[in-house]
Amino acid sequence: MGLLVVCLGVRVWGVRQGLPFVYNVDEESHFVPKALTFFGHDLDPNYFLNPPAYSYLLNVVFECWFGGRDAVMRAYASDPSEVFVLARVVAGVLGTVAVWLTYLTGGRLFSRGVGLLAAAIFGLAFLPVFYSHLALNDVPTLAPVCLSLYAIAGILTRGGWRDYLLAGVGVGLAAATKYTGGYTLLCLLGAFAFDLLGSTHRRVPRRLLAALIVGLVAFVAANPYALINFHAFWEGVRQQASEADAAKLGSSPVGGIRYYLWTFTWGLGWAPALAALAGAILLLLRRKVWVWLVLVPAPVLFIVFMGEQARYFGRWLMPVFPIAALLAAYAACALAGVLSRALPRRVPATLPAMLIAVLLLAQSLTAVLHNDQVLSRPDTLNTTRAWMIKHIPAGAKIVIEPMIPTNWTYTPAHPNPETPSGERWTTFNTAYTNITPNYQPLPQGQRRLVAPDQYESTLRPHLLHEYQANDYCYIITGSLQAGRADIKPKQPQAIAYYTALTKQATLIYHITPYTPHTTPIPFNFDWSIDYYPRQYHLPGPEINIYQLHQDKCRS
Repeated sequence: MGLLVVCLGVRVWGVRQGLPFVYNVDEESHFVPKALTFFGHDLDPNYFLNPPAYSYLLNVVFECWFGGRDAVMRAYASDPSEVFVLARVVAGVLGTVAVWLTYLTGGRLFSRGVGLLAAAIFGLAFLPVFYSHLALNDVPTLAPVCLSLYAIAGILTRGGWRDYLLAGVGVGLAAATKYTGGYTLLCLLGAFAFDLLGSTHRRVPRRLLAALIVGLVAFVAANPYALINFHAFWEGVRQQASEADAAKLGSSPVGGIRYYLWTFTWGLGWAPALAALAGAILLLLRRKVWVWLVLVPAPVLFIVFMGEQARYFGRWLMPVFPIAALLAAYAACALAGVLSRALPRRVPATLPAMLIAVLLLAQSLTAVLHNDQVLSRPDTLNTTRAWMIKHIPAGAKIVIEPMIPTNWTYTPAHPNPETPSGERWTTFNTAYTNITPNYQPLPQGQRRLVAPDQYESTLRPHLLHEYQANDYCYIITGSLQAGRADIKPKQPQAIAYYTALTKQATLIYHITPYTPHTTPIPFNFDWSIDYYPRQYHLPGPEINIYQLHQDKCRS
């Protein structure tokens, strides 16, 4: 119980970070907004890039917490902070439930000691803790993933209808929360093979069939329009697969498999990652072949499959963390047993286990505590906005890179009459460009849409003349965009743009998230937003505000 309290505590510490603004694009766009749309019409999400189970759950939670559609809509319109805090807490609670289920799974497969250590490794791992602070579906998926693993462990240890059915429920709910969460179906098939070869019951194939049917029912129950509106569902899955196979500007060039192996070293920790590898080997040496068959091939295949995609992010690796924690704990407890038997009797038998536990948890716990401290401080974008309100006149024309949510330039309940849309400042539309991907001008009057992750590919020095010609005096840049210009393949035109900006404008404001006298973090889709590196003191990007030199801007 004490471990669960600690795990929940580190998940809710700093949970208000960034609010009332939501700076994670996926958090702003997907799950909470979708949950709110269910109040206004039927439950068809009309969107299947992500499955809707988490959004359905949030809809129910919002209904119970706020007491109805009108109350939650008023809260969201005036200040969305309470809505997002509640959604983030739901994610944190589900992440803590996953820790508890990991403990139970370890107890079934090995021993209570292994289960407790596995729960600690998984519960304090950096990535699951960090993403418990965001209303995304990554952490909620871990609860049904671990439920399926718990039931699969029951199939290995005792078999029976109940465990098969529960495993099916876990697989179905996991896939309905995040499609890749359904990978534990491979673990279920391994457990079925063990049960089939070791049992004389003819009902074993029926049990698997029942598990598959129950899993499908659970998936449809949590994602009903996958069946009702199958065409839209299938198109959403195809679009998700297509986007995953298209690299983002600024992605690490090392390749997906290598990137995920690197992610283990900090997202889970060096010691647990190496211990998990040792645990997989030890299972074979001890001839626990069936446990190995259930726990090892599935995450390996998961990493290979995900690593072959053109896009890869550390959080996409999290579904395999519970298995890695179980393997690491198994190896660690085996080593502790050997050491305790080798030590003199006057030495406490628990000492080796305690020292090994400290070794396994030190890196992650240090990173988690540091990260929570960072998240509890003001975001650099919030601080920047407060400065702009004081120093940049309302109605002024500004250029701000695509790193802010849609409501960032508005003051709730106080629209600015000096701008057509009510924004406090008139913003340059960075979502469109008048050049081709090869920097050739488009025909007069034509423009093309540019995704935020391709923004750097549209920058060139001539843009500064366009700003000046249209009286855009203030340019706000941030490391979340500017940092991509130097990532291979480099963007020479964007680099030239930033160089020209420093010559044609005056830097009037600067804020950095880093501790003084430390080296800034090169752009990375993980370490630029999750604050694992010790250099971070504040959440958010490094920001510069420039004022152009032209006479109108000076006045």
